[in-house]
Amino acid sequence: MLLATEINSAPSPEPGCATSCGNLTIPYPFGTSNHCSHDYSFLINCNHSYNPPKPFLNSGSIEVLDISLDGLLKVASSVASDCYDKSGAQIRGTVSELTLSKFLISSTQNKFVAVGCDTYALVEGSDEWKQMSAGCVSWCDSVESVVNRTCSGIGCCQTSIPKGVKDFLVDIRSFRNHTRVKSFNPCGYAFVVEAKAFEFSSSDLKDLQNRTTVPVVLDWTVGNITCQDARKDVSSFACRANHSECIDSSTGLGYRCNCVRGFLGNPYLVDGCEDINECDTLKPCEGTCTNLEGSYSCSCPKGFEGDGKKDGSGCHHKSQISDSTLFYVVSGFTVPAVGSSWIFWRRKQKKVVKLRQDLFRRNGGLLLKYMLSSQTTPFTIFTAEDLKEATNNYDENRIHHRGVILE
Repeated sequence: MLLATEINSAPSPEPGCATSCGNLTIPYPFGTSNHCSHDYSFLINCNHSYNPPKPFLNSGSIEVLDISLDGLLKVASSVASDCYDKSGAQIRGTVSELTLSKFLISSTQNKFVAVGCDTYALVEGSDEWKQMSAGCVSWCDSVESVVNRTCSGIGCCQTSIPKGVKDFLVDIRSFRNHTRVKSFNPCGYAFVVEAKAFEFSSSDLKDLQNRTTVPVVLDWTVGNITCQDARKDVSSFACRANHSECIDSSTGLGYRCNCVRGFLGNPYLVDGCEDINECDTLKPCEGTCTNLEGSYSCSCPKGFEGDGKKDGSGCHHKSQISDSTLFYVVSGFTVPAVGSSWIFWRRKQKKVVKLRQDLFRRNGGLLLKYMLSSQTTPFTIFTAEDLKEATNNYDENRIHHRGVILE
């Protein structure tokens, strides 16, 4: 199987490949022939016996509803039913099943639902190694007891889908053959469905019998190896575009390709990722927007300042005070303040000098001057610091003689 896949793979689609089937747009790596698809897993069989033509996955009977380059593929799946007549005899019983060769049932995009007032249903699936199952019970006595848009077990129940499932089988049963609710709910229904595509209503207890299919979302990836291994073979590596990136699958083996931020398009095609003009699409600037490759820049017009972005500081008028004006204004306040401080300091210094002079005169300063000028008696002048050191901080034990004070 791997050998056949490699032989039939097309790293790039050939010219003239169909890009649609009926109402469905078919982007590469999907294609309507072996030479137009990346490999057999991505082959879309366009059946022209329908009007308009219908696309089917591979050569099987799974109808394709939508293809997304985000790694999602939407297909149609049947609804399992369990119906009874007034006597309680089963008149219809169908199952719902889906089997895939490569892609997986999305556990994040789908849910399992059962509708009915005498119903229990089971969904069984498998991955590469094990079987898995889930189920729920739905019960009610009257239509009045049912709450619209609520699927918690009264008229409708739901549960999640296990991760990594590549096939499922839905089976549905009744406890009492709907004999007690036959007037308003002769059938029970169960199905796997895209989560956002189904919202329960009390009318579903009767009208759901007219719905034969529901949408189911698949997770698709390229190959069965990681990005690191895939890059080793440039000829078959699926991420062909410049400005594309490879992302390992979070649900199993394989990888996907994305255009990097700032680019949009098909990363599986050469030159498939094109620059987004954010200036036109996002309109992110208050000022002038300049589109750059993979990005953009905003600027403000003359007389304004800021980053120019709507989600930033935007653009606002510049201050009317120029730098030179601001200097003179600041100087006008600063110079007088400095001048006043200097004048105050000078006055204080003069007062200190005058005080010292007064104290000098009061404490015999004039006599000292006279004695110094006469030079008749030798003596030494000691500072207060010298005396403090010589007396060991004026220690009483250093006193040799005390003077006599005459009154």
